[in-house]
Amino acid sequence: MEIEIRELTTLDELEEMQRVENAIWGDMPTPIHQTYTAYHNGGVMIGAFLDGKMIGFQYSFPGFDGKEPYLVSHTLGVLPEYRKSGLGGKIKIKQAEVAAEKGYNMMVWTFDPLESVNAYLNLHKLGGVAATYKENHYGELEDGLNNGLATDRFQVEWYFLNEKKQQESVFKSSRLLLEKGENDVPKRTSIALQQDGKPWFVAIPDNFQEIKQRDINLAIEWRLATRKVFQMLLRNHYFGKDVIRGNGVSYYCFYKS
Repeated sequence: MEIEIRELTTLDELEEMQRVENAIWGDMPTPIHQTYTAYHNGGVMIGAFLDGKMIGFQYSFPGFDGKEPYLVSHTLGVLPEYRKSGLGGKIKIKQAEVAAEKGYNMMVWTFDPLESVNAYLNLHKLGGVAATYKENHYGELEDGLNNGLATDRFQVEWYFLNEKKQQESVFKSSRLLLEKGENDVPKRTSIALQQDGKPWFVAIPDNFQEIKQRDINLAIEWRLATRKVFQMLLRNHYFGKDVIRGNGVSYYCFYKS
């Protein structure tokens, strides 16, 4: 496929972005007056096009923490028939290129810690760091992905101008704090966290949405079990820096800061 990925700058392009957003999530799309204003004030909108048709997009706006400006990467979506092709990662790379041209060196975004594909992209492929855990960040949402579940999120920090240093992550079961047990049940191991600077591992299922559709109570178990372990690691200055994908399970790799 000959896909073109470029910055969106016109009202017509932002209208098309709305249509793609609605097709992906079936929800009220971001108002054009908001995206257009963001674009003219340091925001970045990216579109992916196949034969002139937009098939994916990304929307971000400026952020400031009182110390330095950064880019807040708010939404990224790809039409269902074009997923699992690496397009999301390509959109992020183009976003970083445009952001650098505008003077940014860092961007942040949130994602559900139990979505293994997103975790692998954000941490392993892009080199972002899961630095903050936001408990029930968006409150109760009633869309298909979040209905019935607390909207816990990792906030990723991505210093995209830095050369990506690939972690040499090798899974060690003796450092596993949470595992996937029989019948997909989360199981806290008896291993105690030690402040020895060595990496720690946390398992998540590769099929979380399938689990959620099959058994909402089991999905809630995963939310609560991972929340407790992730918060413990972050309190002790361990940060999520990589993800190892296995057979039906993925492992977060937490390293000392």
